[in-house]
Amino acid sequence: MEPQAQSPNTPRLFTVADWCKTHPWPPVGGLRHLVFHADKNGFASCIRRCGRRVLIDEAAFFQWVDSQNAVAAQ
Repeated sequence: MEPQAQSPNTPRLFTVADWCKTHPWPPVGGLRHLVFHADKNGFASCIRRCGRRVLIDEAAFFQWVDSQNAVAAQ
């Protein structure tokens, strides 16, 4: 059976460990800090929880980074 192609509307979700294999920033400790304080720092919009597993939505992460940059510029 061949794997199905991912549609453009399907979010790319990464575990914390997989995120660090693909993206150099933030490091594992920094990403875990963001997840732990997600309700306080707005990072909750970037994570999806499936049971105990925490998944990072790649597109939402980069939108969050852009929004943090806009807040810092004000």
